Amino acid sequence: MAEPKTKYDRQLRIWGEQGQTALEKASICLLNCGPTGSETLKNLVLGGVGSITVVDGSKIEVGDLGNNFMVDESCVGQSKAKCVCAFLQELNDAVKAKFIEEYPEALIETNPSFFSQFTLVVATQLVEDSMIKLDRICREANVMLVFARSYGLTGLVRISLKEHTIIESKPDHFLDDLRLNNPWPELKRFAETIDLDVSDPVVHKHIPYVVILVKMALEWANNHGGSLPSTREEKKEFKDLLKAKKTAPDEDNYKEAIEASFKVFAPRGISSDLRQIIDDKSAEVDINSLDFWVMVAALKEFIKNEGGGEAPLEGSIPDMTSSTECYVNLQNIYLAKAEADFLAIEQRVRNILKKIGKDPNSISKAIIKSFCKNARKLRICRYRLIEDEFNSPLLSELQKYITDEDYSVAVGFYILLRAVDRFAANYNSFPGQFDGAMDEDISRLKTTAVGLLGDLGCNGLTLTEDLISEMCRYGAAELHAVAAFIGGIASQEVIKLITRQFIPMCGTFIFNGIDHKSQLLLL
Repeated sequence: MAEPKTKYDRQLRIWGEQGQTALEKASICLLNCGPTGSETLKNLVLGGVGSITVVDGSKIEVGDLGNNFMVDESCVGQSKAKCVCAFLQELNDAVKAKFIEEYPEALIETNPSFFSQFTLVVATQLVEDSMIKLDRICREANVMLVFARSYGLTGLVRISLKEHTIIESKPDHFLDDLRLNNPWPELKRFAETIDLDVSDPVVHKHIPYVVILVKMALEWANNHGGSLPSTREEKKEFKDLLKAKKTAPDEDNYKEAIEASFKVFAPRGISSDLRQIIDDKSAEVDINSLDFWVMVAALKEFIKNEGGGEAPLEGSIPDMTSSTECYVNLQNIYLAKAEADFLAIEQRVRNILKKIGKDPNSISKAIIKSFCKNARKLRICRYRLIEDEFNSPLLSELQKYITDEDYSVAVGFYILLRAVDRFAANYNSFPGQFDGAMDEDISRLKTTAVGLLGDLGCNGLTLTEDLISEMCRYGAAELHAVAAFIGGIASQEVIKLITRQFIPMCGTFIFNGIDHKSQLLLL
């Protein structure tokens, strides 16, 4: 067997050792292993999750061979859970795979405690009634839940859990932490030792842009009552001052300084997102608080005290034009400040743990260090109970989506995916599932959808005839292409949740295969 380090080499570059370890410890339960479920699980098995449990009570029929790569002709008539489980096991022998031949709906009704053994449940192709019940069960047991469903050319993915906290949110674009607008004493002192008007041209073009900007910003603040450039005119004037300092056209360090001057104009202190987190009521901690919130409480104290209104420094600097000596000195100043900030926060974390009656060493140095490094990028996702969303969606949002032509198809599918479940509850089959009753099904589905919109408080709003007919045309089929796409989205969200890295989707994801659009509805 391949050594795990080489086996998972590519993905380790994305989520690192910690992320991989979290995956290898995770146990995942899949409800229904049709194409949507099989495709989701395939991606997770290849990624190396610890264990999977496949729950499905159905037998394989000839029709299943056309849309699921995890079954073949020899499987017809056998348990679907058993065959899919065997196929998945072949993909990665490091994963513990087992199956349960049982209909998920029956487990949800008769054995709710079954779900508490898992890290996360992926529930595919469930109807509304079962979704609501399972959501309650998983919330109580503190188990993460991801719903996925494919239906003709549409599909849905929805995460549900009380609260998800993320330290490593890994945003695509984020301003580096240089503090050019608010330098600390050591950085100021270092800048003061460097003369911008030095006569040696080689030295002049190797002054790092960080030093140029710190010096120029301090000079500006001294001449402007302590404030930095804020209006367009002032920003232009500041850049002109930088240009005037150039002594030769090929000075890259001054070009870099002009390009990075916006970092001087950024407001001092912490972002409104971070302010919201440190002011969250969960940051008032007690013995039951999660480690994340204990560290947030320490961060709040730090910002008020040692930080002087700022979060701890990250401590890394980007590449820049500079002499080696100057760059290394600068790097050491940033590292020393980051280390001092970390030690201050670590001390506060230990003190808080002691105060709330926990072991002061229960949070490791490595975790606190990662928390400090990512302090400006912390994220929290909270999800409404699916029952609350279904019974009382945010009406203003719902009406806005229905009347916005960019969103009308996505929200139309969202309403119709719920309407087909009502339809099935009333008529014991999905619209268009059986030949011959198409026209009748279209008018029944329309009535059902209008009734549903009325119940949600959207009286007088209707969906287009085309979309209703299209939904009936699907006949509840799971198309492999759509299932593979929905499975891809769902498994990506599962990995975000388990590794606690990147930011998971916050609303209900709707795939619209007619226009090839993916949209998030926040209801």
